[in-house]
Amino acid sequence: MHVREQASAAAPVSAASPARAWPVRYRLIGLTFALSMLLYVDRVAISTARGPITSELGLSDTQFGWVLSAFALGYALFQTPGGFLADRYGARLALTSVVSLWSVFTALTGLARSYVAMLLCRFLFGAGEAGAYPTCARAFYNWLPVDERGLAQGINFSGARIGAAFALPAVAWLVGAAGWRVAFYLLGGVGFLYAALWWWWFRDLPEEHASVPAVERALIAERRAAVSKEAAASPLRFSALAGSSNVWIAMGQYFASNFTFFFCLTWLFPYLQRTYGLQAMQAGLLSSAPLIGGAFGNWVGGSLVDVLYRQGRWRLSRQLPAIVGFVLAAAGLLGSLVADQMYAKVLLLAIAVFGADMTLPPSWAFCIDIGRNHAGTVSGTMNMAGNIGSFVTSLAFPYLLIWTGSPSPFFIVGATLNAGAALLWMRARPDRPVVELR
Repeated sequence: MHVREQASAAAPVSAASPARAWPVRYRLIGLTFALSMLLYVDRVAISTARGPITSELGLSDTQFGWVLSAFALGYALFQTPGGFLADRYGARLALTSVVSLWSVFTALTGLARSYVAMLLCRFLFGAGEAGAYPTCARAFYNWLPVDERGLAQGINFSGARIGAAFALPAVAWLVGAAGWRVAFYLLGGVGFLYAALWWWWFRDLPEEHASVPAVERALIAERRAAVSKEAAASPLRFSALAGSSNVWIAMGQYFASNFTFFFCLTWLFPYLQRTYGLQAMQAGLLSSAPLIGGAFGNWVGGSLVDVLYRQGRWRLSRQLPAIVGFVLAAAGLLGSLVADQMYAKVLLLAIAVFGADMTLPPSWAFCIDIGRNHAGTVSGTMNMAGNIGSFVTSLAFPYLLIWTGSPSPFFIVGATLNAGAALLWMRARPDRPVVELR
């Protein structure tokens, strides 16, 4: 079937078609939104607590950069294995295990008494978090029609940005009130509560969930198969993964996206605090502005993905939001170089993150397109590359600042990567799966 015909075939049924006003599958999106918030509250807490941690453990800026990078490295290395586990054992068991594991190491971060112990805890915390988004991708493949996946991904990732924006001032207050160690113990406890909720409510297939009515099950079964109708999944070999140009495109552009975003998640708070002499709460509130911009970028990008797909423009629905987003990201980073005034600089960085986050819904929808029954593994591989970008960002900012005496080279590198990613998207082909059908 032609790509336009496939997309059009998926579109006629309204999202409100099921008998219930609030389809059960939307509750899944709500749960993954909450997961994203928790992911990033736990993740950004380390940056918010930088002052007391570096003071108590005697860490320099470059050592703290390695602490941030230890998380990013663990997170990157275990992406593909995390996705494979979700494909093999199902999203229910996989995500329950993932959240429980990272919550253990969130709490153990509060016990770290040395630089080496902190490095180890953050690496294992990253490894624990690694399977979260690939598992969500696998759950979305099973539960969501193709023409609802773009906005679903946007809502999902906006939870991360809102969670991080909330965490910057809130965790700053909690650290000040109770101490950084108690803050990590409490965050670990919240994670265990979420893991129990996921295991209780979620099922790997909507057909297995007692609350999903028959009409909604039929709708999902019809429209999730609009792109892929394979009777059984072909085995995914490493050679197929490594030999797919689409996979390399997904990896390259996601590296650029994370390079931009991870700066705002890690170094923006201490950068603003030091540059403008701000108190922790002031720096936290200002640092949250680009993250709120990212949430809006996810909503806009996800909505555009679904609108274009329903018009029968499958390929354009992935390319256009991503290309526009990367152009905005490059422009925002370059603009921030010439902005000396604090609020202007924050606004331009918010535009950059808005653009970078516009690219997330098409990126993950693209991985589901080409991964199909292997959506978890393919998504994990893309996210691995992206978090190598996060690893590089954590070290590039402090080292470039030391070597050049200016933050400008970092922003120029980020803008160049974004421009290159926009070009990569022109070659993306969502109609070419990693495993060809027979």
